[in-house]
Amino acid sequence: MKYSPGAYMPYRSGNLVIRRIIMKNSNHLSLVCRSFAMLLVLFSVCALIATGCTEAPLDEEVVIGIAWRADLDSEFYTNVVAAIEKAGAKPVLLEQVKAEYLAYDADNKLVGCEDEVGSLTIETANAVKANLWESTNVEDVMQDIDAVIFTGGEDISSSLYATPEPWHGIEAEIDFNATRDVSDYILMSYCIDKNIAVVGFCRGMQMLAVVGGAKMIQDIPTHFENLNKEYQFQHRNEKATPQSYRDYAPHDVSISPNSLAHKIYQTDVLSGCPSWHHQAVLNVDHTNLIVTGSVDTNSEQMIEIIEYRGKDFIMGFQFHPEAAAVKHLQGADNANDFMSLDTALLVFGALIDEIRQ
Repeated sequence: MKYSPGAYMPYRSGNLVIRRIIMKNSNHLSLVCRSFAMLLVLFSVCALIATGCTEAPLDEEVVIGIAWRADLDSEFYTNVVAAIEKAGAKPVLLEQVKAEYLAYDADNKLVGCEDEVGSLTIETANAVKANLWESTNVEDVMQDIDAVIFTGGEDISSSLYATPEPWHGIEAEIDFNATRDVSDYILMSYCIDKNIAVVGFCRGMQMLAVVGGAKMIQDIPTHFENLNKEYQFQHRNEKATPQSYRDYAPHDVSISPNSLAHKIYQTDVLSGCPSWHHQAVLNVDHTNLIVTGSVDTNSEQMIEIIEYRGKDFIMGFQFHPEAAAVKHLQGADNANDFMSLDTALLVFGALIDEIRQ
C-alpha cells in the first residue's frame, strides 16, 4: 500500500490539557511542549511502520498484465487468460510497446524493419538492443502494473540473439512477428531492470533467455540431427495427421532444489508438463540466468525452467501449465495425461501472492 502525505493528521486531543497546565503552572510550558511533540513523532512513526508492513487486503483485486499481442484468438493467449481468472486474478492485455526511433504504420506494425522471412533486420535488432527500454513508451504501458506474463507464440528473430544467427532455413517453420519481438524485448528489458515480477511461457521463456544473453536452439530436430542423435518429438506432438490438431506432448521436468520453482511446486519431479515448441534454450553460460528445471531427451538435458539471478520473481517455463489448466476446465479427453488443475494453477497463485506482498 502507498503512503499518502497527510494521511495521518497531528494528534490534537491533548490541547485542552495543555491549556489547563499552562494556566496552572506556566513555568512547565517548555517541558510539556517538548514531551507532547515527542509523543506526536512517536505516534506518526508507529503508524507509518504499521502501514508499510501491511500486505494488500486479501479481497483486493489483483491485476496481472499480459504482454501485448495482436492475435487474441490464439490459445496461447486465451489459455493464460482462463488460468489467471481461475486462479482468482484479473488479466489485462498491455498496450503495445513502441520505440520512438522506429517507424510504424497506421496499424502500429513496423515499417522497413523486416527481412525476407519477416524477422527483424540486423540493423533494427541492434538498435533495439542498444537502446533497451529508453526512448520508448514502456513506462506509460507499465503504469500501475505489478507483474507481467509473456505468452507463447511465434519464433523470436535470431537477429536479437546476443550473437546474431541467420534463420534456420526451414521453409515450413517460418513463423516470425517482428513487431511483437520489439514490443516483448523492450518490455522484458524494462521488467528485468526494474525487478518487476515476470513469468514467461514457451516463447516468453525464450524471450527472457534472449534478453538475458543465453544461447538458443533454433530448431530442435535439426539440433539432434547435428548431434547424430534420434529425436522423437518429445517436445511437440508430431504424430497426428496434417489435417488434425497436433496436441501438446506431456513429459516430466526435474526441478532443482533451493529454487523458486521448487518452492512453488514442492517436488523434485514435475509430471505431465504440456510441451509444444521446436525451439529451446541451449545454455545460459556467462549470463545472470540459472537453469532450475530440465528434462532428459535422448541423453540431452533440455532446459525447461530458468530464473533470473538476483531478482525477486523473474522466471520462465518452456512448457505450458495454462494448457493443462484449460484441459481440465474444459474436460478434455486427455486431460489426465497432464498435470492436475491444482498443480497447473500453482505458478499463477505464486505470482498473485508476489503481487499482494
